[in-house]
Amino acid sequence: MPSRWDHLFDLKPVTLLDHLLEEVAKLLAKDLQQWPPPVQEVDMETGGSFAPLFTEARPRPAPAVYTEALRLTRWELEHEAEAYDEYMRNKRYLERGLGPDDRLALLFLSRWLTEQMTGLGEATGGRVKRRHMLQCLDGLEAKLRLAQGPQA
Repeated sequence: MPSRWDHLFDLKPVTLLDHLLEEVAKLLAKDLQQWPPPVQEVDMETGGSFAPLFTEARPRPAPAVYTEALRLTRWELEHEAEAYDEYMRNKRYLERGLGPDDRLALLFLSRWLTEQMTGLGEATGGRVKRRHMLQCLDGLEAKLRLAQGPQA
């Protein structure tokens, strides 16, 4: 009679890098459960436009804002500046169900996610490449979708 653990022997081993990316995706998903997500500090010179997100009581953005922020982050990591610029210049986020008031949160989340990914690359001495960062974003998006429940 097969044991309930037999299937574990059939599983493909997970590489250390894949395990790292999975754990990072879990940590980021946890960070994104709070609004705004944790930041070390807000540099008013470069990020001062985001100050209202920290100084005013604002509701958590809709799930679509997170989805669109992931899209922008992917373009950033893929160096797709034209796609990013066209999206923002033509306010394509409005076509995706976001409102004008979502723009600030969208830009903040995109920048936050990009900094998390590039920070991961720096912390690993460049061993985590952009393709790995994109893989991590895929895992994060799946976790966020799960957290939102069946309506997503």
